[in-house]
Formats: sequence, C-alpha cells, structure tokens
Amino acid sequence: MTKPVVLIAEQLSPATVDALGPDFEIRQVDGTDRAALLSALADADAVLIRSATKMDAEAIAAAPKLKVIARAGVGLDNVDIKAATAAGVMVVNAPTSNIISAAELTVAHILSLARHIPAADASLTRGEWKRSAYTGTELFEKTVGIIGLGRIGSLITERLRAFGVRVIGYDPYVTPARAQHLQVELLPLDEVLRQSDFVTVHMPKTPETTGMIGAEQLAMMKPTAAIVNVARGGLIDEDALYDALTGGVIAGAALDVFTSEPPAEGGSAQRLLSLPNAVVTPHLGASTYEAQEKAGISVARSVKLALEGDLVPDAVNVAGGVIDPFVRPGIALVEMLGQFFTGLSESALTSLDIEVRGELAAYDVSVYRLAALKGIFTNIVSENVSYVNAPLFAEQRGIETRLIVEADSPLYRNITILRGSLADGSVLTVAGTLAGTRMVPKVVGVNGYEIEVPIERHHLVMRYADRPGIVAIYGRLLGDAGINIAGLQVAHPDSSGRALSVLTVDSPVPDEIAEGMREAIGADLLRQIEITES
Repeated sequence: MTKPVVLIAEQLSPATVDALGPDFEIRQVDGTDRAALLSALADADAVLIRSATKMDAEAIAAAPKLKVIARAGVGLDNVDIKAATAAGVMVVNAPTSNIISAAELTVAHILSLARHIPAADASLTRGEWKRSAYTGTELFEKTVGIIGLGRIGSLITERLRAFGVRVIGYDPYVTPARAQHLQVELLPLDEVLRQSDFVTVHMPKTPETTGMIGAEQLAMMKPTAAIVNVARGGLIDEDALYDALTGGVIAGAALDVFTSEPPAEGGSAQRLLSLPNAVVTPHLGASTYEAQEKAGISVARSVKLALEGDLVPDAVNVAGGVIDPFVRPGIALVEMLGQFFTGLSESALTSLDIEVRGELAAYDVSVYRLAALKGIFTNIVSENVSYVNAPLFAEQRGIETRLIVEADSPLYRNITILRGSLADGSVLTVAGTLAGTRMVPKVVGVNGYEIEVPIERHHLVMRYADRPGIVAIYGRLLGDAGINIAGLQVAHPDSSGRALSVLTVDSPVPDEIAEGMREAIGADLLRQIEITES
C-alpha cells in the first residue's frame, strides 16, 4: 500500500519527523524555491511549512492530492486560507507552541528599554565606559499597559506581577471577571495609553487592528513612555512611530515584528532600525528551541489526524475541538448515512436536519453535522470533499442545516437520523446506529420502514407492492448475472401495502440488470447505493 506523502518545505526539528511516525513517506523541498515547491506539491498529501514558504492559491492548485497545510507556528500570513478552504484543504497551526517564548521576549524587551541594555552593550563592545549615559529606570511601581489580554497577554501579566508593577489593560473581548482573575485593571484604550509607562501590544492582525496605534494614539502617551510590539507587524503605524521617536513624543520602542520582513530597503521599517531609542530583533518571538520543537510536534500530530480522516483541534478553517471518545465512533457512521441518503435522493436537497438521540445527547456532537454533509456530497460533486469545504457546498446550494439533540431514544441506546426536504416536496429520512460491542454501523430506518442492515460497500434499495415470490424474482435475476447477495432484509409493508427490501451485494449491479429487476417486480423505487471510503 502506498504511503501518504508528507512534504517538509522548511527546516523543522528532528522531533517533528519522529512524531509523524513510520506511516508516511517523508520528502524534503526548499519551500523558497518556487519551481521546486510547485513540482514537489504535485503528489503531496500534506505539507509542513514555517514562515518562508508561500502556500497561496497557485501552490494549492498545484497540489491536487493535498489534504492539509500545517504551519509549524502561529501566524498564517503565508497561507491563503480562503483558497485552501475552497479546495477542501485543512489548514492547521500550533497556536500555543510559542506563547511562553513570546511572553518572555516581551518581558525581555521591556527590561531592555528600562535599562538600555542593547545600547550599553554596543557602547562597551566599542571600548567605551559610559555608565552615566545609560542610567535606566526600575519597573517597580511603574504602570504597564497590555493591549490584548489573550493567552500571551495573560502570561505577560503573570510574569510582570513579580516586578511589583501596576498592570492595566485593554481588550474589548475580556470580561471584568476575567480581568479581575488576571489582576488587571480594565480601561479604555485611550486611558491605557495615557497612564502607562510601558505599553505592549498583543492583538491579532485584522483589518480593524492594522494601524490601531497611530500618530493620534502615540501622542496620548507620556513623553517618558515606551511601546513594545512582539505580536504582528503593522499593528503600530511605522511612519507614525518613527516620527514619535525622533520628535520626542515617546521615549522608546521595542519591535520584534515589522510590516515587511526583513524590512525593505528604504521602507518605513528600515528607518526604525537605526534609531538609538529603538530596540529591534528579527522576529524572534517563537525562536526558542522549546517553541520550535513544540510547534513541530504539534503540527505533526495534526497532520496524522488529518490524513487519518479525523478532525483536528488546531484546524483554523474547520470546526474542530476535542472529540470525546464516546462521540468519535459515530463520525464514520454519520458519514456513511450521508452517502446512503444521497443514494436514495431523487431530487435536490433543500434543507437537512441531523437528529441525534440517546446517551450522545450529553456530549458535544457538532462534528456530526460536518460528517453528514461530507457524506452527502462525497458522491455528487467533482471536487474533493472534506470536513473543511462540505459546509461551503451546502451554503453554495442554499441548503439549510440544523443539528437537533434529544436524550429520548426508546428503541436504541443511540440513533442518528438524517431528515431532508427535497426540491420535489418530498421528505427523506435515513436512520443509523452502532450495534453491539463491535459497534457495527447499521442502517435502522428508511422513510419510516424499520430495518437493521450493516452498512457495506454495495446496496440495493427497492420498494414495491408486497406479494409472494418477489424475493425469488430478483434473486434469480441477480444470480443469472453472477451477482452474489451477501445480505437481505425486507421491511414490513407500510399503510399502502408497499414493502422495502434492502440488499447487500458483493459487486455493483449493471444498470440494465437493475432496470430489469424494476420492471419484473413493479418497483416504484430502485436505487443502487455505493458507500465509498473516506
């Protein structure tokens, strides 16, 4: 069996390869060599990158087998998430791998500004001894303002408390209770800027936050204050910062990130590098051995999950999260029910309810919605279908979906029902469960007919007026065609006197044989269903 190809496009720790294990073919390419990258992507199932490799729409289009892009780090500026989603490619990162490293670097920058460490070091290495020129300030009893109290901002708060500082903060998404827990005084942004001796920015980069600290905001700060950015380049307007540093509006700045990396010759960031009151580092927030190893191992584990058809907690373009072990076995069942549903549909789907009943009601089963949609679209669209783009296919077709969870389940410990409204006005239902200690996936209901059929590769579903001899008729036709019936169940007739037969066969039934069966038994429904592997 051919192993999935995992392409490593940048230097990653040996622990990353070890975490992937022996089940993949590992290939290496220089992701900055565009031609080599595009060529190597042609048969890659996964690609692991850091910040230098551009996985844009062109690169994604060059990778028809690609299932996952894994960024060994936090930022995703070099990945076209929209193009990946449209192609059904999962994008994962390692959102917590560098948070300690980034928090520690932020504190290091604050200390460097307070004690002029980089300038004093440079002076001494030049042979100078200018102690008075580098008199600094203590952090004790100073006010530090943190803009953005997420994971990194919270870690910085914990570390700064040891210095005896007053911590104030701004974050529109943090509740007063959370701020109280962090021992941070929440204030409006303007007040944080006015009151702080040091300001550090830890917001995500979005259209709303780009340039959020500009000339107007810098002018609010104390002339003795300094600002730090170890988050994302562009949160601080670099031209405005240059003017503020050279014009005495603020005393200093420390920057680990820039709008252009490395700073372009003649650009706004380049001018900041030569200022004596600016401390600069080349995007070192995640550059510790520990962070790099954690990031590599994290995304390697995510790649394994993705290539095994599982959901990934760190996926950024698909509803993820930790899946309870009690919920996990039902994912494949629901996917198969989706395929079974599509096989029975005789008209376009307009809305879909995914109804989960039984003990599963006590768990988060939101993943079942994705599994149902993936199953429904697997055999009806030409594109690769995944948990990532299945909701997009539904949205594009105007299909409304609902997840309904109820504890009441009188017949089964757990049952999942797909109930869809079709464009011809009809309603189609397919129900399934996992049976026994081996958790065998079974279809247990079709449009009110009670059956119990293990889901296999090939099925025939027929509805006809119930009368003696029907099974013999279609059994003979299939036998004459050399098609073995591996299983058969006939549901009791409904109020109209029509019975439902569900056959499991060892191979597909040719169209002419199926049509002959329809005519021979007078079936008003005969559908062939093929269940494909994920």
